[in-house]
Amino acid sequence: MTTLKPGDSFPSDVVFQYIPYSEESGKITSCGIPINYNASKEWADKKVVLFSVPGAFTPTCSVSHLPGYIQNLPALRKQGVDVVAVLAFNDPFVMSAWGKANDIRGDDILFLTDPDAKFSKSIGWADQASGRTGRYAIVIDHGKVSYAKIETQGGALTVSGADAVLASL
Repeated sequence: MTTLKPGDSFPSDVVFQYIPYSEESGKITSCGIPINYNASKEWADKKVVLFSVPGAFTPTCSVSHLPGYIQNLPALRKQGVDVVAVLAFNDPFVMSAWGKANDIRGDDILFLTDPDAKFSKSIGWADQASGRTGRYAIVIDHGKVSYAKIETQGGALTVSGADAVLASL
């Protein structure tokens, strides 16, 4: 259990799950097929913002955290960010529905799942009480971590919100 910090290499074995968006399964009631997403491989040559939330459709996550990234997507792109991804403990079907409920189409923001909080536990950032993913943000720039912070107070967005991440770029 090693916390990621700036200067560290992003781990080489990180695989999440997600359901790629498609027009034919674009309705919130439609299900796609979950697939593995090898983040280590996909992000090796990209600038990535990964933010993690305790759960899709929960108050802080749905009212503030995700909307901040949606609103700041153009500013993040302007700073050279290739991929924006949100990570949660929820299964791929819930994460897919959360993306559709927020009118995210295509791959503007990836809605990834961390089954059993495996990745979050591996970096020591899973919630101790619930075992879910913690609330944090990580910036990976071509395989190297340039920003990594976890919220220490429930419901706070002081270090993991889009404004804090943008200020770090």
